[in-house]
Amino acid sequence: MKKLTTKKKVALTALTLMAPGIIIISSSYTDVSHPVEAKQIITSNTTNPVKKKLPNIKILATGGTIAGTGSTSAQTTGYKAGVLTPDQLIEAVPGLKDVANISTEQVANIDSGTSNTDALMVKLAKEVHKALDDPECDGVVITHGTDTMEETAYFLNLTVHSDKPIVLVGAMRPSTSLSADGPLNLYNAVILAGSKEAHDKGVMISMNGKIGSARDTFKTNTTDVDAFGNPELGSLGYIQGGKPYFYNVPTKKHTTESDFDIRKITEDNLHRVDIVYSHADDDRVMVDAAVAAGAKGIIHAGTGNGSINEKTLPGLQDAVKKGVVVVRDTRVPEGMVTHEQTDEDNHFVNSGNINPQKARILLMLVLTKTEDPNKIQEYFNEY
Repeated sequence: MKKLTTKKKVALTALTLMAPGIIIISSSYTDVSHPVEAKQIITSNTTNPVKKKLPNIKILATGGTIAGTGSTSAQTTGYKAGVLTPDQLIEAVPGLKDVANISTEQVANIDSGTSNTDALMVKLAKEVHKALDDPECDGVVITHGTDTMEETAYFLNLTVHSDKPIVLVGAMRPSTSLSADGPLNLYNAVILAGSKEAHDKGVMISMNGKIGSARDTFKTNTTDVDAFGNPELGSLGYIQGGKPYFYNVPTKKHTTESDFDIRKITEDNLHRVDIVYSHADDDRVMVDAAVAAGAKGIIHAGTGNGSINEKTLPGLQDAVKKGVVVVRDTRVPEGMVTHEQTDEDNHFVNSGNINPQKARILLMLVLTKTEDPNKIQEYFNEY
């Protein structure tokens, strides 16, 4: 980056009392006895009469904690997500009509940590593109579970061709919790998506008053409300007093400049890419398993500066001989993986400074274009 100068009535009642004038959106969860994805998209634009002077924002709900409910106000883990619907939540927050004209779609009802898929990311990206193709739509907000939010955000960042704001938002506490973070997070996300300042910034993540870039922001805490950021590179900016303030901009290619276009991508286009996590006394077993499972790419999350255990290296070398692309990454959350002689000797791709889970997203898309390691390296340098 560079510098710039209820279903449950009690839950609904709790939101109204805890956060008057603040919105929250449904995020849904399904247990093992129910389908993890919505069978059809449910659309609504009846939240409030359209006001011409306000931005028109489309909210796409996909699941997560943000509309979850617990049995007590002190319950912050073990709750059920996705109890309240988007329209129920919006109707419970009269102040929403003062900041945007809102329409909603329930794209999916999943726990992103257990049920997010490449197919769902493709489906969501197509819905985002469809929404933004409407000249009347000024921006999109996506409610999403926090566990894999960064991956979905990066996928959208690479595949949706629009300079309109695309904002992902979630929550770390359910809606019934004391000091629930979802209402303000979502209110800020709608403000951000409706702002002129947010145009051409790529896909953004709005959490805890911070504006993060899809490429560089990642989850940094398992349960704390301040769970997203990049300790090394920082945020794009902040949202304070109902207004976004930008201090940085993305410098890597994204959205309108991307070579990947969701209009030309289907689930079948995407090859399997696995992540192999390194550790002391590592060996080639997991690498061989990935190859046997049909992986066309392997992200090796190595120790330190992308180091590879001496017992694992032969497995990766054999994988390359079989046409599998190997990206040398690191399990360390900060710093970059530098280009080394082993990359030249073994035809490995160097990840730069994107983490393994985002390297997987990028490689999955790059493999729709080429399998040449040298050309793939160019993509990793640009994105």
